[in-house]
Amino acid sequence: MKNILQELNKAFESKVRLGIMSALMVNEWIEFKELKELLELSDGNLASHISALEKLGYVHVKKEFKGKRPLTSYTATVAGVKAFEKHLQALEQLIKR
Repeated sequence: MKNILQELNKAFESKVRLGIMSALMVNEWIEFKELKELLELSDGNLASHISALEKLGYVHVKKEFKGKRPLTSYTATVAGVKAFEKHLQALEQLIKR
């Protein structure tokens, strides 16, 4: 049991980060507004969790303009996908015990 718990990634212990990564796993890119509405978060809450995942190298942020409006989109990095899949596998092992 201890080995399985060590496989859990601390970065995904937060339900917000778990939700962010889950959304990124099924969407190639997702815009800030869409992610915010999906997870029912405030701007600041989403931004702080995205920033933490970005610092870990799990999320790539793309900032551009659509006309005169800023548009921020996110995608999971290869490292983020691998780390999240490993985390999910550990959760599955834990549940099966």
